[in-house]
Amino acid sequence: MNYLAHLHIAASTNTSFSGNFLGDFVKGNPDGQFPTNIVQGIRLHRYVDSFTDKHPQVLAAKLLFPKVLRRYAPIALDMFWDHFLARHWTTFHHLTLAEFCQLAEQKIVSETQVKDVILPERFERINGWVWQDKWLESYQKIENIEYALKRMATRSERMAPLAETGKILRENYADLSVVFFALYEDVLKASQEFIEVKR
Repeated sequence: MNYLAHLHIAASTNTSFSGNFLGDFVKGNPDGQFPTNIVQGIRLHRYVDSFTDKHPQVLAAKLLFPKVLRRYAPIALDMFWDHFLARHWTTFHHLTLAEFCQLAEQKIVSETQVKDVILPERFERINGWVWQDKWLESYQKIENIEYALKRMATRSERMAPLAETGKILRENYADLSVVFFALYEDVLKASQEFIEVKR
């Protein structure tokens, strides 16, 4: 799951938007670094990532990628899940996607404007770009997912093959669309169960 899914999961479980967003930017034990509600969101983010990576539907979806690209499949698939969530947003939330993005931005601001909360510099940069450039709304178009993957591929020589993964998503669009609905239902259920156990 990528940014949009993690924020939607925050809303569906009534947990911290900033914590669920911060999951990719905080290393190690978050206890003591952030308030309890944000720590809970970070832990939920990590749980969702682990649950998704091990899900039988995701393991099967990885096999759609040629062997040479398979190690990059998790990144491409995470982007695809956000695309499909954005494209079918009204199935999952009563607000429009634009309204939800405004809400998420406001929640993150209010949750992180707390004394002694020090945010990772990389998170602050990306958080600004996400709302300023309307990344999450742009995910509704598969071309924008392909563009994002190509941009990510330029970060290093090791990541270069990621540029080819967008083509695989497009070629297997129908099959991956079916996977998404089954997968995301399981993710939402597991997320709720995780939070109920922790409360």
